[in-house]
Amino acid sequence: MKGLRIGVDIGGTFTDIVLLDDDGRVLTRKVPSTPDDYARGIVDGLAALFAASGVGPGEVEEVLHATTVASNAILERKGARVGLVGTEGFRDVLEIRSLRMPRLYDIAWEKPPPLVERRLRVTVDERIDARGNVRRALERADAERAIDRLVAEGVDVIAVCLINAFANPEHERLIEAVARERAPGIPCTTSHDVLPEIKEYERTSTTVINAYVMPVVAHYLASLRRELDRGGLGVPLLLMQSNGGLLPAEEAARHPAHIIESGPAAGVVGAQVLAARLGLPDVVTFDMGGTTAKASLVEGGAFTRSQDYQVGGGIMRGSRLLTGSGYLLRVPAIDLAEVGAGGGSIVSVDAGGSLQVGPESAGAVPGPVCYGRGGDRATVTDANVVLGYLNPEFLVGGELTLDADASARAIAAQVAEPLGIDVAHAAYGAHQVAAATMMRAIRAVSSERGRDPRRYALFAFGGNGPLFAATMARGLGMRRIVVPPGPGLFSAFGLLYAEVEHHYSRSLLRLVATCDPSELEAAWAELERRAHAQLTAEGFPPERQELLRSAHLHYKGQSYELEVPAPSGTIDAAALAAIEDAFGREHERTYGHRAGREEPVELVHLGLLARGRAERPRTPAGMLAAGADGSRPRAARSAYFGPELGWLETTVVGRAALTTVHPGPCIVEEYDATCLVPPGARAVLDDASNIVIELD
Repeated sequence: MKGLRIGVDIGGTFTDIVLLDDDGRVLTRKVPSTPDDYARGIVDGLAALFAASGVGPGEVEEVLHATTVASNAILERKGARVGLVGTEGFRDVLEIRSLRMPRLYDIAWEKPPPLVERRLRVTVDERIDARGNVRRALERADAERAIDRLVAEGVDVIAVCLINAFANPEHERLIEAVARERAPGIPCTTSHDVLPEIKEYERTSTTVINAYVMPVVAHYLASLRRELDRGGLGVPLLLMQSNGGLLPAEEAARHPAHIIESGPAAGVVGAQVLAARLGLPDVVTFDMGGTTAKASLVEGGAFTRSQDYQVGGGIMRGSRLLTGSGYLLRVPAIDLAEVGAGGGSIVSVDAGGSLQVGPESAGAVPGPVCYGRGGDRATVTDANVVLGYLNPEFLVGGELTLDADASARAIAAQVAEPLGIDVAHAAYGAHQVAAATMMRAIRAVSSERGRDPRRYALFAFGGNGPLFAATMARGLGMRRIVVPPGPGLFSAFGLLYAEVEHHYSRSLLRLVATCDPSELEAAWAELERRAHAQLTAEGFPPERQELLRSAHLHYKGQSYELEVPAPSGTIDAAALAAIEDAFGREHERTYGHRAGREEPVELVHLGLLARGRAERPRTPAGMLAAGADGSRPRAARSAYFGPELGWLETTVVGRAALTTVHPGPCIVEEYDATCLVPPGARAVLDDASNIVIELD
């Protein structure tokens, strides 16, 4: 193999590894995740894959990685001890937040505790106004006092966020210089570097999160770098960002806030590229793994990005209409909705006699009951084994044998008996409840965004996505499902499609009708200068640099903005009119209406996406998976499809058998996933080896 590139995606249950060469040949490996040391699981998996394939580490050109290390540090509250320096009078911005509540009418709900306790939040006497004018200068002695106090408290990292520093970072730079002098061993991160935008809580929260995960991510990446070097892989290491672009590991260690939702983003990127090749501009992506399920929207051939999202408030984010449960991150991110439903989600009956699925998960350790690793609580995977959907002898190509009898006993004791129903009906109920829970994620990115899911194809992947896709599509009125090759490893594939990207922004609050076009042009030119410098330093010549402008606007008086593309080149009155019209169209598409021309439109932020294009196409037009099990011999077994249809004899085939149309019920078994084609549906392979399922 030549020109070998490696994609590694760490999930809650499995770590997925994909190797791809210039000719499109693919090698894959799925190994259990090692939460105690994720780097060990990666290196051990690569060593096993090299040994089995005969490929040597010297043939590898780059390693691309999606990781949950940053998000886990927040979810588990295991980040760094952060000290925060703010402006006098703004010590409690993290406590006050934005007054958004995730559960209306719940008087018992409490805000999550701030990531920086109050005694580690110090202030300095300074003031800069919104135009960047210094109203009260910062004395160096005051900055020294603040830094010395935090050092005495034993903080691991210092975050600096001063009022209106987005307009003039002079005082933040002074504090940063003092920190380097008086605390050279303590990292320091500033808000003007992380997020030079208005809105104090958003900027403070993002800066603090960046500081909170910085030592954790830096330690992990340093450990991974050492392990890769020891294994002969002294090649560039790139991290997937939440926004769908790649980031050099050194930059990710400095700005870890950009890799919080690293793993889920990779799958959406792969789906976008593959859907475009199939001529499907509008798809809903659905990624279901062992602990969570994620949905996103690809529209007009492009995935949608949100400008902020919540992290650390629990994994239940089924509705995007209610926010405030976690810690706010204002960085560009692929617009994802996530729910706590995966193969390892616990199935139980609550005190009121209702069947519940998740959000608690058995994870990789101990895992579902059928894994035989000490798990004793029934899970969604156990339910699917009982229903006959999963083959106990063939999970992960037969490397993981399941105990079907143990699954049946767990479902019987923990679900069927409390509900007074038979085991098959209880397992089917668990499957349906899990599907209904995951439909919330799809509605969150479609109907809650003004989009009708029936107009979209469902692009299903992840270890469990193809197993639930048809049930969910039918419930949502969707007619077509696409299951790509290697669905259980597809997020790792998505890494191979991505390009290096950097996002820049600057707040510039102006009414579009009266703003000076030359001022906007100068501001964008400054962002472009920074982008050119960074991409050039990373080895991208000018001809492989792509810069895309954007503008964030709202009607005057609104609190939230919409992002629209902005023209490159000279900004004049015509360009401003085009930007304003684009905002009106986007407002109507998102909210169902647009205001009249007399309503003033306000520009809030300027944005710039800088992309470094690879010297040759990131992926070949076609891929050939080595060792694929598509030629698996035809078989049959009984599967349960609800009380109306009961147990049905179901055909079991490999992917290659679908060169002809197969009506449901049918089960497609592969190394990394199982695809369910229920009665009333039909499946066939397209020219790119995707399974296409059509529902009646």
